[in-house]
Amino acid sequence: MKPIIAAAVFSLLAAPAFAQMPQTTTTTTTISPADESQMREYVIHEHHPVMTPPSGFEINTGAVVPQGVDLYSFPAEHHWNYQYTTFGDRTVLVDPTTRKIITIMR
Repeated sequence: MKPIIAAAVFSLLAAPAFAQMPQTTTTTTTISPADESQMREYVIHEHHPVMTPPSGFEINTGAVVPQGVDLYSFPAEHHWNYQYTTFGDRTVLVDPTTRKIITIMR
């Protein structure tokens, strides 16, 4: 009987501690094929300079684009709340508030 009471007391005391632990949230971004096609056409039309990735920077989803890399905006009428830059033959979409790569377009 005592082990059951001890377990109940422990769970009551431990619950607030677990509730205060930081939560990790992973978000995924899905871009429709039509939007991606329009984005690609826009990037080609604007013809911004192709960037060389900074030394040690790996182009991966979730990576933070360094401050020295120029990011470009899409037109407001499309309501794409992303910015972009191009490294070689890869255009990356970036969350402008965090500078994290959300997707890599080819």
